[in-house]
Amino acid sequence: MAGTLTFKVATEQKEFEQIHRLNYETFVEEIPQHKPNADRALVDKFHRENTYIICKQGDELLGMLAVRGNRPFSLDEKMSDLDSYLPNHRSVCEIRLLSVRRESRHSGVFRDLIARAVEHCRKSGYDLVVASAALRQKKLYEHIGFVPFGPIVGTTQASFQPMYLTEESYESSIRRVIEQRAESSGVRKMFLLPGPIDVSRDVQRAFNESTISHRAEDFLKVHRDTKELLCRLVNAKNVEIFMGSGTLANDVIAAQLSLKQQNGLILSNGEFGRRIISQAKRFALSFESICFEWGRPFDAAEIRRIVSEDPDIRWLWAVHCETSTGMLNDIAMLKEISNERGMSLCLDCVSSIGTAYVDLGGVSFASAVSGKGLRSYGGLSMVFYAERPASFGGDLPAYLDLAAYCGNDGVPYTVCSNLVCAMHEALLNLDMDRNLRTVAGISAWLKDELRKIGLAEVISDEYANPFVVTVGLPCGFDSEVVGSRLEREGYFIAYRSGYLLERNWIQICLIGDFSRETLKPFVGAIRGIISSRRG
Repeated sequence: MAGTLTFKVATEQKEFEQIHRLNYETFVEEIPQHKPNADRALVDKFHRENTYIICKQGDELLGMLAVRGNRPFSLDEKMSDLDSYLPNHRSVCEIRLLSVRRESRHSGVFRDLIARAVEHCRKSGYDLVVASAALRQKKLYEHIGFVPFGPIVGTTQASFQPMYLTEESYESSIRRVIEQRAESSGVRKMFLLPGPIDVSRDVQRAFNESTISHRAEDFLKVHRDTKELLCRLVNAKNVEIFMGSGTLANDVIAAQLSLKQQNGLILSNGEFGRRIISQAKRFALSFESICFEWGRPFDAAEIRRIVSEDPDIRWLWAVHCETSTGMLNDIAMLKEISNERGMSLCLDCVSSIGTAYVDLGGVSFASAVSGKGLRSYGGLSMVFYAERPASFGGDLPAYLDLAAYCGNDGVPYTVCSNLVCAMHEALLNLDMDRNLRTVAGISAWLKDELRKIGLAEVISDEYANPFVVTVGLPCGFDSEVVGSRLEREGYFIAYRSGYLLERNWIQICLIGDFSRETLKPFVGAIRGIISSRRG
């Protein structure tokens, strides 16, 4: 297909007119769902509430879909008790009117419309999409992660399969397709992601050992040894291990702060600081926040001013390594201010433990994960803590109650032995001095090579974690296009997250066994993409 495709939210009257005509061609003439009319235009009954994501080539509309979050959905009208079929605790919207012109149906427009819709839903706060797929398109929907549910709806002439899509199933399916393409073309895959990462063969072997009961003494010994290795790594007094992501660990910290019923201060200079603020709000914590510009270091004078003006602030919470930018925030400064004011210091160390020297002496609570810098499989999170938490007799959800873990040898509930054994092996093999020394040199070389191409990192070396290189693309380059092209060549970088797409950034993470030699082809691939676009 000749010409550049443009994906956007429809805003112009002539775009809406084409939408109504394509709607008629698809859902009157092709799928006889509505009655014909002389105007050959079909205005959807929810038109005023719809957000239309469209694909254009020049001024011609090639495809469209509508996103709507207001209930009742059209599916509510077609089936009773829709919510009983859907995953719990989700924010739901509906995709409708998905239509691509016949001559464009083998061009990837369908897939790319869904990709834009998923990103729109993320930004709008939705994490579950429902849709009605025409029966002949069911396999196409399934190919990109949609899950069928419930009975067939509609009529004999226009039958539809209800389906839903989660962010997890979408990402999994897209990654699977890309990997299959890379394998079929003989391209070697290289993962330059903050997670998941390539793990060593020793860690793989430990994970693949037979599963054992979380009550077995053999497992409890490995569990205790793992906790001891973790505490020794970061100079912490205590740690508990949870089945879940870093978000869960931060929820556990928020739960502990909620018991204190004290005022606090949260610092943010990136996406993950912003997420801590969101989590604190969910627990109804009483706090102030200072939101610095993304990539700007925390200002000690500003923090001191806020805490001096409000003597009731008794805790401080911040991210150590802000993964969204690669900023490594100053723990020593935060400790100093916390000690001056007698405040509890809480840290999100999800991306710093294993990628930077971390000393949690004097830190009340800190979160971490088994993947990323610890070089094991994702799936476990940890909370380090200085003092044994008091039990408050059921004031917290059971799974978030840190005291329950302290009182049950760290294993009050089921935990996957394979994940713990894998992390134990990773910790035994972790050589922080070697890793930091090696990556510092590779990172400096990589940044220099990227600058030669015209790509500048977001964070200056003075404040950057060398394991995370976040790059802003020049005007005229699209991070999603660049990231997708690199994936087709076998190089998996971070670019799909909403905060990266919004800022047109790409992110290269050096967690793993990399060298200049192994990275030279990757640099060549980026150079080729940038040069071809400029040419």
